Amino acid sequence: MDPLGDPVRIVNVPSTVDPGLIDRARRAALASHRVLVGVCRVPPASGLTGLLTALDVTLAPTAPHRCCVATADPDRAAGELADAVTAHPHAALVLARLLRWSGTLEVPAALDAESLAYSTLLAGPEFARWSAGNTRRPPAAHPDPVLVDRTGDTLTITLNRPDRHNAYGRALRDALVDALRVAEIDPTAERVVLRGAGPTFCSGGDLGEFGTTPDPVTAHLVRTGAGAAPPLHRLAGRVEVRVHGRCVGAGVELPAFAARVVSTRDATFRLPELSMGLIPGAGGTVSLPRRIGRWRTFHLAGTQHALDAATALAWRLVDELTDPE
Repeated sequence: MDPLGDPVRIVNVPSTVDPGLIDRARRAALASHRVLVGVCRVPPASGLTGLLTALDVTLAPTAPHRCCVATADPDRAAGELADAVTAHPHAALVLARLLRWSGTLEVPAALDAESLAYSTLLAGPEFARWSAGNTRRPPAAHPDPVLVDRTGDTLTITLNRPDRHNAYGRALRDALVDALRVAEIDPTAERVVLRGAGPTFCSGGDLGEFGTTPDPVTAHLVRTGAGAAPPLHRLAGRVEVRVHGRCVGAGVELPAFAARVVSTRDATFRLPELSMGLIPGAGGTVSLPRRIGRWRTFHLAGTQHALDAATALAWRLVDELTDPE
């Protein structure tokens, strides 16, 4: 017996509001172990909010609230998302279930929950298949993976691995955390600006280091003890992140913790982890839902499509658009 069965269910959202039907459908959705993708072929009525909230995401011609993603062809978009879920059911189901409840936790506990889920998937068959099919490029040493500059009350932190598109590897991560700790212990650094050198803000985790931790338990302890998400959350009210070019994986997840994110108009945002049999692991299941809602977070991670800057602004993933320098 396949314990997963069919990992996704397409839910045809009614066009009219029948309170009894809506309540039964909502309760069934809340009890489901599948990924639930709603399809609404007309703009959703306001009385459907309870049902839409219970689903993992709803595709509709218009998106009046964060439960929905607007698309010209909801049926086609739902089919594409279902195909992505079916291709990586372990990761997709873990992500959907995590997002359904982790938003009720305080940020430190939610980061722990994300890391435990991520470490579980590191030991799973989907990541093993991805890992076997990818040749790792060993990380190269760099004397200054992060640059720090202090001008007045502003501390500017620059990701400085343009040769690797500022990949979020161990060296860059550790240097970033050290710089953030400077801001934490120095209250006169009233403003922290985080940016990236070169054409890419951050290309996400360094693929050469994926799966190289000795075991999933150690991976969890390193991720929760040494990651940049906790200090970014603690400093959030003082942090402005300026993103540009490609923002991938951690390059989307970490900026979302900041109180203010400024993006160039040509920037794109993508979460590719599902294709590796993983979920966002740099804090994205915590930071993104608090900005754009768990439904759009699931859609962004589930489809692995690049989000353009205009849509990111509409979703409030970013707060301002500027022209490229």
